[in-house]
Order: sequence, then structure tokens, then C-alpha cells
Amino acid sequence: MELRQLLYFVKVAQREHVTQAAEELHVAQSAVSRQIHQLEEELGVDLFIQKGRNVHLTAVGQLFCSRIETILKDLDRAVDEVHEFLDPELGEIRLGFPHSLGSHLIPSLVAEFRKRYPNVKFRFKQGMFPSLIRDVVSAEVDLAFISPFPESHEHVEGNLMLTEELVAIVPSAHPLAGEETIHLNQLKDEPFILFSEGYSLRPIVWKACIEAGFTPKIAFESEETDTIRGLVAAGMGVSILPEMALYETNHRLQPARVHIAAPKITRTIGLIHRSDDKLPLVAQSFRNFLLEYFKVHGDSRNEFK
Repeated sequence: MELRQLLYFVKVAQREHVTQAAEELHVAQSAVSRQIHQLEEELGVDLFIQKGRNVHLTAVGQLFCSRIETILKDLDRAVDEVHEFLDPELGEIRLGFPHSLGSHLIPSLVAEFRKRYPNVKFRFKQGMFPSLIRDVVSAEVDLAFISPFPESHEHVEGNLMLTEELVAIVPSAHPLAGEETIHLNQLKDEPFILFSEGYSLRPIVWKACIEAGFTPKIAFESEETDTIRGLVAAGMGVSILPEMALYETNHRLQPARVHIAAPKITRTIGLIHRSDDKLPLVAQSFRNFLLEYFKVHGDSRNEFK
């Protein structure tokens, strides 16, 4: 069994199409087919079944593929670690983060870090709380910013980086737009624009509304902070967003932001990594940089293991 056979096999499994896999691998289709056939002969099983122009993994093929993907990831990691050992400033950092941090915080941190290590590469992956946890545990990413910061977890550990205030946003012509602070129950009769189910900010806002004595009336749901901000600015309702999501843009429509005096609404943001695995040297350098950065600019005192 050769490494090339395994690489070809996984690519065909991912694409479910021999020709497309061959094109991506930059080899002839016949070469891919031959290697797959030899692999099947050696194993004594059919790994694929033909369905029209596509191929699909058999049951045993699915089992074999899951194992081989893990092996290939470990191999890639081993090669990366060798390169990082030779020069940790030339490595790649695989970083996960929620969408709400993508417009300002992540670009700012990466730009600051690259002033020190200009040759380091980044590979980003955005996701929601459950998927970010899975990505860290499965080694899809080295580090992940996550909100809310989990108090404990069997397979990850990390540091609380900062606690951020959430503020109300209303249309610029709204009667409360000129107020410096409000009580949340002043918005009880307003239509709310909230994040969709599964996004960590939604239960934070929902819980705050219940604490303020009302259930929010949902007018719209969205998966993007920019969309929520735009709908509020267009007069479609009100919302509650992190301050970090409200940095000025060039768009002419902007909502008014108003601080909430009671109940105080905050979210925690932490940095996590696998608890049972050593970070690549370049990722450890980035983690050390972040701990130093937030020690000066935020709160990184709390941690769990």
C-alpha cells in the first residue's frame, strides 16, 4: 500500500468523481483509476460503487476513509512540525473564530502579530460555538476564539481574553436614539432582529430580555452582524450587538447605539486549544502574543484546564 494510493483514494472520496479528482491532483484519470483498483485488490474489497457519473463510498469504504483521513492529517502535522522546528517563523497558524469577531478583532490581531513575524501564514475557519469546539478537538484548527468562554471542557483548555459589553441599536430616527443609556424594558414593545438559532449571542440577548420582564417579539433573524445592523438602520426593528460589531463602516445607513444600564449584558471571549496535544511552535508563539496583548488591552486572568 502506497501513500499515493491513499491520497488518490481520499480525493476521489471527497469529490465523488474520478475525473474531478484527477483534475485537482493534476494527473491523468487513468492513473487515478488504476491506483484505486490496485488499492481495492490489495484490500480485497470494493471501496466505491458507481452511481451514474459519480462514485460513492461503500460501507467499508467509509470506514476505511475515516481512518485514512486521520492518518493523512497526522502525516501533514508531522511534516509541519519538522518545518516549524527548523524555522518556527515560517509556519502556518490555523485559527477558528465566530463571525462576530471577523470584521475588526481578528484582522487587527493578525496584522499586529505579522509586524513581528511577517512570514507566518494563517488559515482561517469561521463557525458557531459547537463547530468551533469540534474543530479544535478534531485538530482542524490549532487555536480558536470562542464566545461564550466555556467554564470547563473535557478536551479543550484555554484562557478568557476579554469580557465585552453588548449595547442596544435602534434606527437613527427612533425616540431613544439620542439617549446615552436606557433600561432594556424600554424596548419591550419593539420588533427585535436577532441572530438565528445556534448562534451564541441569541441566548444571551434572549436571557437578558426575560430578565428585563418581557419576551422579545422577533421580526427578523439573521446569521450576520452586518445584516442585523443594516436592517435596524433601515427602520425594521431594534437589536442588541457587541460593541465590537459596531465599528464604523462606509455605509450611509447606520443605526444609533445606546448603552443598556439594566440589566447589564456582556459576553465572554476566550482562546482555546486541545488539552491533550502540544501546540505547533508557531501557534504557541501566536498564543503567547495574544496573552501578552490582552494582558495590556483586556482581561486574560481567568483560565481553565
